[in-house]
Amino acid sequence: MDIVCIGGGPAGLYFALLMKKQDPSHRIRVVERNKPYDTFGWGVVFSDQTLGNLQAADAQTAGEILGAFNHWDDIEVNIRGHRMRSGGHGFCGIGRKRLLNILQRRCEELGVELVFETESQGDQDYPDADLIIASDGLNSRIRTKYAASYQPDIDVRKCRFVWLGTHKKFEAFTFAFEETPWGWFQAHAYQFDGDTSTFIVETPEDVWLKAGIDKMEKEESIAFCEKLFAKYLDGHPLMSNAAHLRGSAQWIKFPRVVCNTWVHHNGRAPVVLMGDAAHTAHFSIGSGTKLAFEDAIELARCIAGSAGDLKKGLDTYQAVRSVEVLKIQNAARNSTEWFENVTRYVNLPPEQFAYSLLTRSQRISHENLRLRDQAYVEHYEDWIAERAGVHRTAVQQPIPPMFTPFTLRGVTLKNRVVVSPMAQYSCVDGLPADYHLVHLGARALGGAGMVVAEMTCPSPDARITPGCPGLWNEAQRDGWKRIVDFVHANSDAKIAMQVGHAGPKGSTRVPWEGEDQPLASGNWPLLAASPEQYLDGVSDWAKPMTRADMDRVRDDFVRSTRYAAEAGFDWLELHCAHGYLLSSFISPLTNQRTDDHGGSLANRLRYPLEVFRAMRAVWPADKPMSVRISAHDWVEGGITPDDAVEIARAFKAAGADLIDCSSGQVSKKQKPVYGRMYQTPFADRVRNEAGIATMAVGAISEADHVNSIIAAGRADLCAVARPHLANPAWALLEAAKIGYHDVAWPKQYLSGKQQLERNLERERALAQPQETTIERFN
Repeated sequence: MDIVCIGGGPAGLYFALLMKKQDPSHRIRVVERNKPYDTFGWGVVFSDQTLGNLQAADAQTAGEILGAFNHWDDIEVNIRGHRMRSGGHGFCGIGRKRLLNILQRRCEELGVELVFETESQGDQDYPDADLIIASDGLNSRIRTKYAASYQPDIDVRKCRFVWLGTHKKFEAFTFAFEETPWGWFQAHAYQFDGDTSTFIVETPEDVWLKAGIDKMEKEESIAFCEKLFAKYLDGHPLMSNAAHLRGSAQWIKFPRVVCNTWVHHNGRAPVVLMGDAAHTAHFSIGSGTKLAFEDAIELARCIAGSAGDLKKGLDTYQAVRSVEVLKIQNAARNSTEWFENVTRYVNLPPEQFAYSLLTRSQRISHENLRLRDQAYVEHYEDWIAERAGVHRTAVQQPIPPMFTPFTLRGVTLKNRVVVSPMAQYSCVDGLPADYHLVHLGARALGGAGMVVAEMTCPSPDARITPGCPGLWNEAQRDGWKRIVDFVHANSDAKIAMQVGHAGPKGSTRVPWEGEDQPLASGNWPLLAASPEQYLDGVSDWAKPMTRADMDRVRDDFVRSTRYAAEAGFDWLELHCAHGYLLSSFISPLTNQRTDDHGGSLANRLRYPLEVFRAMRAVWPADKPMSVRISAHDWVEGGITPDDAVEIARAFKAAGADLIDCSSGQVSKKQKPVYGRMYQTPFADRVRNEAGIATMAVGAISEADHVNSIIAAGRADLCAVARPHLANPAWALLEAAKIGYHDVAWPKQYLSGKQQLERNLERERALAQPQETTIERFN
């Protein structure tokens, strides 16, 4: 096979040597515009896992690379005079020039043709090639030429950064944060050879502009960075190797590249994107070169396994690699956004700031950190617990963050796990009875700090379905009191009431008879902020609320609040999310009013805030109130996370104690981006920008998720829904899974606790020998 790699970076060179090693009869050319052994940049970083992949693909190359590596385990975080370290991270640094030289020599040994100082115009220059690899980098001409095939999405990020070097030898991967009159700057520094370190300086573009760096000459901006980070450099200067750039041109913005497809068929040969031409991952997780190498490994493997069917091999390559790359890019996006929004986190205590940085990508979790550095995690867990008012004794285990108490007003939850309100549609005439006693009672016994009743309606016409619970009469109040009394008498969990009005989403069947479908008979009139039909052509039309409607509904909410207090609930939540009545006022997708309840966000919030204040006025002052919001409508023109911060601030000013951050369900046109803990970033933003406690909800399914969220200060509570449907004792099971035994079980269930812990301990012991060093850092 005749193969041409356009671009002599790591992707093209490594693929060339792997294919030549696989079959020496291949003719393989690598075409590079630069001079032999010439390159730009400083050092690159690999994890131990990546090195293991290289070892398996070509041991000789891996050996040479390993011999040139500078290896370290520690990450150091510096902010406001505090220095925090954690170990066990397993990274290697190597100079980019040294790396390419090793790959070039290996290619020459195997008989790959290296063609330097040749400016390829594209695939048309090689009409006889059987396969063309477009490894021509970030600004790929071939990707641009065939954009209609590759469908690239290029997102230029918000920060400016400059790639510098220094002879200060950093013994750990070092992050340094410095505040200036214009804003925060951060440095990423690591040693990559015997006497040189990479030193990247980064800051949001608005800070960069305010500091006047855009008007500085190159040497002047380097001197600016030297002065700013002088205490980390110990007198060593910063150096640039971008001699071809002038002025501020060396400060660039990172482009996130995502391509829908990676293969173009030009009628003669497939043209395959690889490395930065196909995808990019932000330098803050050090994965650009890793992705390039692993592209090359996978493509070579797929071609070898395709039995001569090149198209099949390429299809397999894209199917396999696109999934793996997307995982890395999602982690890189999380990391990128963390550094773009450092101001969100700088007011965290330094210890929590460092933990937040370490777990920013969500690929490193609480338990993964424990594998890397158990002492660091246990010390941090003690710090978290002490801030929550708990001091463990010498015979106690460190307390996982999810099992630390949390206090708002006069209510203390024993831990951070909340049974999320989940509609059960199992009431008659709104009356909670035996079903809800068993449902909520079982989950209160299951170890959560608080259980929340499903959305309960303040009037018959506020229900979603005829099966929804209500709180508009004394019989319902007494039904709820029976449940509350059971929870208080038989568990140490708290119980909350969530009150909400279905609005335009009401008068529908229970889901198992047709989700969101109108009742066949017995429908009731619907209300909304504006005329609305939730399902076009299907749902009944809701009429816009008049002032009289607003007064009546507000008073209904107040009546329910009084009944909730009389029933003994510990906590009250107002539902302002998911397209229900109060949400219909907040979202611009559903509020088209032209009076003082429409238009600006402040106007759209006017009625929900009126209802909240009226409820807060009659709810006991020593008990908390929270508000559930849709922090993102997932529809263009709808509520955004920026709006969510302002919504939270408004409810905080009105007396709210916590914001329950959900999203979506306002419009059927929504396009949510799902994934693990996918709504947690909204809770993070609201908590750390609006300065109010938050509850995260959505795809939180294991203790590791909860511990990571709480420890990083991304939320104060975690609401867990579906896992509690599958297992009412989810919190107790998760405690046992992570080996935490100092958690109270109902006395009636203690024998089950002991057996569960023994069984899980046995499973862990059996699994332990199978763990390898490489897996440990995956």
